[in-house]
Amino acid sequence: MHQMYLTSHRLSDHYAFVKPNDRRALDLMNAAAVEVMKDLPDLCIAYGVSDEYSFVFHPSCQLFERRNAKLVTTIVSTFTAYYIHLWSTYFPSRPLQPPNLPSFDGRAVIYPSSRILRDYMSWRQVDCHINNLYNTTFWTMVQQGGMSNTDAEQELKGTVSADKNEILFKRFGINYNNEEEIYKKGSVLYRQYELQDPKEAPASQEEDSLPEAKQSRSQQDKLKKLRRKAQVVVDHIDIIKDDFWDRRPWILSGKPGKLPVQG
Repeated sequence: MHQMYLTSHRLSDHYAFVKPNDRRALDLMNAAAVEVMKDLPDLCIAYGVSDEYSFVFHPSCQLFERRNAKLVTTIVSTFTAYYIHLWSTYFPSRPLQPPNLPSFDGRAVIYPSSRILRDYMSWRQVDCHINNLYNTTFWTMVQQGGMSNTDAEQELKGTVSADKNEILFKRFGINYNNEEEIYKKGSVLYRQYELQDPKEAPASQEEDSLPEAKQSRSQQDKLKKLRRKAQVVVDHIDIIKDDFWDRRPWILSGKPGKLPVQG
């Protein structure tokens, strides 16, 4: 698992990112992440929210002999390069200018099992919902309600989800359930193969494939080619329930699935 963070929080203020969510900024993050996934077929899934992205390598990955520093620097530098390259596509009227340039840092975390990885990613998605509900309520109170930041923060102190939903609906006529999924669930990136029927999927999705370190170079190259052929998709979907993982067993198994038939 490799996590990346946008280190310059002044960036959003300088380039006037819309609050609580700037769709352009999120789409830019996703576009850069897609290119990273394409460049590194060893990645099996990624999850992004706000200015953070997590990229996951399969346990069988042997890229750079699994050297921590090499993997982290490769992801961070590749992501940063694409982020800057694609910036003008999403912010055509706000060109990047020094010293307000984007920079990212990253760290590596090892998760000993698929279950623990799933628990971590589930927590990230829950955290995304909690933060977005708070931010949506806070900025609605400020921007539409005319409240000061301090007063809005004070009123929200100690509130639960139901309270925030009530504030949004009763005061501003906003049904939080109708907010875009990208804001509530974050973005999930993975390689798309034909979905499987959960009833036919194996009971356990623990890695059972032959470790790539024990495979021949030709076998490793074949796997990479199959992964490169698969489309990298950006989804805003529930990854907490089993259904997401059961229908996409290739994410945890490391074995490429069957490519969808092109219509």
